[in-house]
Order: sequence, then C-alpha cells, then structure tokens
Amino acid sequence: MSAATIAAHADWSIDARKRWLAVARRAAGGWRLDAPVPVGEVATLCARLRAQAGGGAVALGVDLPLGLPRAYVARHLAGGDFPGFLAGLAARPGFFEVCAELSQLGPQRPFYPRRAVRGMTRAAHAEALGLGGAAGLSRWCDRATAERPAGAPLFWTLGANQTGRAAIAAWRDWLVPALAGPHPPLLWPFHGDFRRLLAPGAVAVAETYPAEALRHLGLRIAGSKRRQADRAALAGGLAAAMARLGVVAEPGLAALAADGFGARSDGEDRLDCVLGVLAVINVLAGNRPDAPPGDPWLRRWEGWVLGQTALPSGAASGISGAAGAGSGRG
Repeated sequence: MSAATIAAHADWSIDARKRWLAVARRAAGGWRLDAPVPVGEVATLCARLRAQAGGGAVALGVDLPLGLPRAYVARHLAGGDFPGFLAGLAARPGFFEVCAELSQLGPQRPFYPRRAVRGMTRAAHAEALGLGGAAGLSRWCDRATAERPAGAPLFWTLGANQTGRAAIAAWRDWLVPALAGPHPPLLWPFHGDFRRLLAPGAVAVAETYPAEALRHLGLRIAGSKRRQADRAALAGGLAAAMARLGVVAEPGLAALAADGFGARSDGEDRLDCVLGVLAVINVLAGNRPDAPPGDPWLRRWEGWVLGQTALPSGAASGISGAAGAGSGRG
C-alpha cells in the first residue's frame, strides 16, 4: 500500500464539452491543485493520470453511479459482483439502449425513458422491471438521508437531475473498455477499502456526489451553483477548506474560483470537480471513512459514495440482515 501521488476528480456528462477534470499533485507538506481541464479522450484517461503519477497511485473520484440497485440484482442476477457484471457488458451492448416504451423494458434493457411519454413514472418503470415500487430503482446511496435530499436512480434517464445517461456514457465508453485493458482500474468499494487500493501504479476509482462533498468540507452555497455570483461567494469557503487540507491552489484556480468559475454554463461543472477532488483528499487525509457501512450489498453490488456516513432513513436496521446479498433471484 502507498499514498496517492495524484488525487483527481472527473465531473461527468453525456456532453463531452461538460466533462471536467481537476488534478492535485502531492507536494511537500500537502497538495498543489490545478484549475479544471476538459476530461478529453476517455479511452486514455486512466493512462494519462497514471503517467502524471509517475509510477505512484491515482485516487480518482467520479460524479456518476458505480453499482446496481439491490432490488434489480435480487430479482434478475445470480452470483457475481458489480465489477464482473460491468466487464460482461462488453458482450451486451444492447444493455445501454434507452427504452422508448414501458413494453421494451426488461433486465437486459433497464434504462428508461428515451423521451417524455404518457405513463412515464418511476413507479411504472420499477413495476415493468419487476422491482416493486419506485424505491426499488434506487441504491442505498441514492436515497435521501437526514443530511441531504435523494439523488436520481440509476436507470432513470429523463430530467435535469437524472444520472442514467451519464452512467451509460461512462460505463460504455470508458469503464467497460478500461476493465478489459492491460491495466484495469480498481473500483471502490468492490475491490477493497479506498486507501488500501492505492498501490504503486494503481488507479482507484470511487463514486462521489457534489451534495455530499459540500457537507464533508463544511461548506454551504447560498443560492444556486448555477449562478456565477453564488459560486463566487463560495470562494472564501473553498480557500479555507483547502488550507485545512494542505491544498495550495495554483494561480489559475485561485483566479477562477474568485470569478465564480466563469460565466459559461459549465461553471457549475468546474466547481463540482474541484469540490470532488477536495472530498477525495479529505478521505485520503483520514477525515472521512474510506470504507462503506457494514452491509455486504454495498461492497458487492450497490456501491457507496466516498466519505458518506449518513444512512438512508430506516436503513440501519437492515444492515445485519444483508448477508445474502446478490446470492440469487428474489
């Protein structure tokens, strides 16, 4: 095991122009964080980060789902784990085709809807997949906690807050090919606790969530991340969080933060990837846990948000009874 040489975060989107990457390099006494840059060619992302690490480890956070809802696994899968399932999608490209109608839905094509149509509800989506109510579409880490609202469920692909299309783009175009390559990334928490994955030359990938990152860093944004002035008002808080973590902002980043990450619509994405890399560094520093809660579903199938400690309401009582995670069809 070794400490990460590079800490990075990619804010993902179906639009390549809105994919941004923030990279911090370990330096004497801390980190030096550059201004966000475009993610670029996804096929070479891991190799480029590995090269920047110069033989060290890369700790990479990504703002996209890594894992499957337990209701889907229990109903439709038998044995295995999420990394194996993901690697197997190389032979099943149809899995990523978004369904236009409820009648097209099934375990081999779970993403929906392609566009707004009558009858388009999450409850109907879940029922068509045999998952019971709408809650069956969500992983534990997607659900609301006492500290933040719910995130969007994995297979839902409509609306400003959906994550399904970003998951499709990342899994299909980046992770599935990368897992088949000569130096596959390690996926947290499925391959182990985050800091233990950081061996020389490794790229360890963990799911992050901007709403969680703000909490972990002790920050609150007054207003909306979509407004430049509200982003600019966060600059002082960001600087203080960096100082606590031993992170030095390169001049370009300091100026960008003071400007609210620019007037363009991708300013929110650039802020999110800075929040994400700071959340990763916060975990590396030991300020937040690098392991999920003690439920076998999370390590085998569902995944978790890096550094999150809050459980969804009512979930604590279910931890002790989850030992059969993914063992067969429910």
